[in-house]
Amino acid sequence: MNENLFAPFMIPMMLGLPITTLIIILPSILFPTPNRLVNNRTISIQQWLTKLTSKQLMNVHSPKGQTWSLMLISLFLFIASTNLLGMLPHSFTPTTQLSMNVGMAIPLWAGAVITGFRNKTKMSLAHLLPQGTPTFLIPMLVIIETISLFIQPVALAVRLTANITAGHLLMHLIGETTLVLMSTSLLTALITFTILTLLTILEFAVALIQAYVFTLLVSLYLHDNT
Repeated sequence: MNENLFAPFMIPMMLGLPITTLIIILPSILFPTPNRLVNNRTISIQQWLTKLTSKQLMNVHSPKGQTWSLMLISLFLFIASTNLLGMLPHSFTPTTQLSMNVGMAIPLWAGAVITGFRNKTKMSLAHLLPQGTPTFLIPMLVIIETISLFIQPVALAVRLTANITAGHLLMHLIGETTLVLMSTSLLTALITFTILTLLTILEFAVALIQAYVFTLLVSLYLHDNT
């Protein structure tokens, strides 16, 4: 039994060096470049899911905003494949690290905000002050809206980290409980194993949903600034 509950979230080391970069690069192998006239079923399914997701993300964007489609779909595929990679036994999930998620969220958010101030300066500044605000509340609301603006990348990163970490912790706890109960009560162990199986299926869905939510929020930030 693993006594350290947070051991699965520790950065793996090899020869004293972190190998997180190699793990992050690994999911790219799951998306091979098609080089045949007729694709096989795996690549066809990947392309169909990619087009479906891209259509959903780009549905609200203007033609100028749709130029970001390649970046957004690449972001979705990266986060989704990384989350799914962490569902394998004895694996490491990079998206459970807040530092990595903040490193993704801040540049994407900053790019969207800078694009807005460059192309729509007046509209971007107008977001800091709701229309019809009483004069005496203007300074306070500007400060609140500015703080809210700077909290957006933190919220992006924390949301992804919390959801992925919570699911993995719950699976770990139920798995350890099942192992302990196998030596005392097989019926109870069977019940907890059934719960673990259902939770694992749910976590596969959560891995994809959280990747979509992260990408969708970045897409909405871009929509507000393009």
